[in-house]
Amino acid sequence: MNDPAGSPDDGEVVEQELLDSFDESVEEGAKRLNRSLSTLSATGLMAGLDVGFGVLALMYVQQQTGSELLGGLAFTIGFFALFLGRSELFTENFLVPVTTVITKRGNLAQLARLWSVTYVTNLIGGFIVAAMLVAAYPDLHGTAVDLGDKILGRGISTESFMLAVLAGSAITLMTWMIQNADSEGGKLVAVGAFGFLLGATNMNHVVVISIKIFAGLRVGDTSYGYLDWLGMSSFAVVGNMVGGLGLVTVLRLVQIGRPHIEHRRRRPRRPRWIGGR
Repeated sequence: MNDPAGSPDDGEVVEQELLDSFDESVEEGAKRLNRSLSTLSATGLMAGLDVGFGVLALMYVQQQTGSELLGGLAFTIGFFALFLGRSELFTENFLVPVTTVITKRGNLAQLARLWSVTYVTNLIGGFIVAAMLVAAYPDLHGTAVDLGDKILGRGISTESFMLAVLAGSAITLMTWMIQNADSEGGKLVAVGAFGFLLGATNMNHVVVISIKIFAGLRVGDTSYGYLDWLGMSSFAVVGNMVGGLGLVTVLRLVQIGRPHIEHRRRRPRRPRWIGGR
């Protein structure tokens, strides 16, 4: 039996759900861009701590089993903590707040503030956990040094850059899936899947590789130093942004389409005090 005249077909329903998800992203991005400095700093610091505990789990399991796959599975602990604790990685802001700026509900100065504060506090939180795990688990010293050697051994190369592009793309895809999931269970599946992918395949996510290198540096018996970390982490940031912004975010904006984006730009701004904000 045909649908009654005027009722939307499945394609129209899916398209409307996509547009609704985009609109929710715009509003969520506005909240992130308008956070106070203290809230933003605490959120970023907690994210570094969360991912740091994931790296600890990865190192411990990998050291005990010799399996990178099982280590990657253990690493998902950090991403579940990240999601359930509502903390925030630098790379998680390559999509949602960008939609807010694109629709003129925020500006580039706010975006730069969000990125810079989150990036720095992610690294500080990660360094704290790296220092603690090295002090608490002497048996992991060899694993920590080896992981840093493996990352830096790739050098500033096409391989390293592509691994960074993939990492930025993966986190931004995870963000989009979380925005579109209908249930908390669906969101957790996305978090676990991409957390495993990031941990098991040795992608160059700037915060994750920094924590691994920090751990090796805290051990002290390494062939690399902080300048090596700075060079590799800066290279990884560029690749992460190319993957997250230049690939995934741009394609999502094209998918949404200019007409809806222009419509959002013309919509009156909601007063910030509505809903208790």
